[in-house]
Amino acid sequence: MSQREWIEKDFYKELGVSSSASQDEIKKAYRKLARDLHPDANPGDTKAEERFKSVSEAHAVLSDPAKRKEYDETRKLFAGGGYGRGGFTPGAGGGFSQDFNIGDIFGQANAGDGGLGDLLGGLFNRGGARTTSRPRRGADVETETTLGFREAAQGVTVPLRMTSPSPCTTCHGSGAKPGTSPRVCPVCNGNGVISRNQGAFGFSEPCDECRGSGSIIDDPCIDCHGTGIQNRTRTITVRIPPGVSDGQKIRLAGQGEAGLRGAPSGDLYVTVHVGQDKVFGRNGDDLTLVLPVSYSELVLGTTVSVPTLEGRVGVKVPAGTADGRILRVRGRGVPKRGPGGGAGDLLVTVKVAVPQKLDDNAAEALKRYAEAEKTSGFDPRAGWAGA
Repeated sequence: MSQREWIEKDFYKELGVSSSASQDEIKKAYRKLARDLHPDANPGDTKAEERFKSVSEAHAVLSDPAKRKEYDETRKLFAGGGYGRGGFTPGAGGGFSQDFNIGDIFGQANAGDGGLGDLLGGLFNRGGARTTSRPRRGADVETETTLGFREAAQGVTVPLRMTSPSPCTTCHGSGAKPGTSPRVCPVCNGNGVISRNQGAFGFSEPCDECRGSGSIIDDPCIDCHGTGIQNRTRTITVRIPPGVSDGQKIRLAGQGEAGLRGAPSGDLYVTVHVGQDKVFGRNGDDLTLVLPVSYSELVLGTTVSVPTLEGRVGVKVPAGTADGRILRVRGRGVPKRGPGGGAGDLLVTVKVAVPQKLDDNAAEALKRYAEAEKTSGFDPRAGWAGA
């Protein structure tokens, strides 16, 4: 995409959000559109596929705070052709004429001032007065996966099936027919731009011969038509590390959208959703569970077998343990991430299970105990403020 096209595109309109939208609003709008327009959901629909590409392109800019800031400032600066003087003329509708290159105007005329030249030089991947064309890196791609609670805690390898722009398997991303190679454009010498001077300013414009790519393909690949990119469905095996939490993102470098004509691919970001477990809960790196016990077990003490991620362990309940007390089993929680390693703890909360019905023998025994309890002087409400 040329610089002029980049600035004239309304990425906010593509996503259906306002220019003041938050990052969360942009993310939600993109996810909904990407889901509705995804090639898997619209097989054979070329219009949906083009919209999918436009939406992904808009998201790649607006989801990055630095790129979004540069995009907003540049559009504001040049809105309505406000710089249509000194030998360069705004195009129709407030856009730019074909020979107008904002990157060069501020990259060369103001080189080294640390102001607009630096801003626009970074925006267009150009530094100062250089006119070197760089391959365009592929866009980052986002996807989601849902794991079971224990899979997330222990780590798991999952296959992800995706349809996205990928390097052409026929030409391996070069865009040229197998057995041939692109050649350096003789007009721009591989720079992708043609420079010229007009008065006090230096101008550059995309090379017409190579369309700004810096290279010419005489015999294009028949499968990708010279782009080096194909939309294809692929399965990626993703290793989810132990201890991943709900909503966490896993970055896979180079697994995103393919770059144009062999340029580096973008990255793939996998958002992990973690399901609930019937036994365990989680508090950071600690596992939690509630252990049902009888009143007699709390009074007399006992040892109870409880589950962990690796098997079962015995938990000692000391005599006289209060209902609701938390017993800690060290090192039996979620594996910790980071250089220290190790694992969190298992936190066992004891909770009395009250029988709904007793037989005659149990009822008589309980009555005798209650009498003995009173005789011993035990009062459960001693010291209670509500007494």
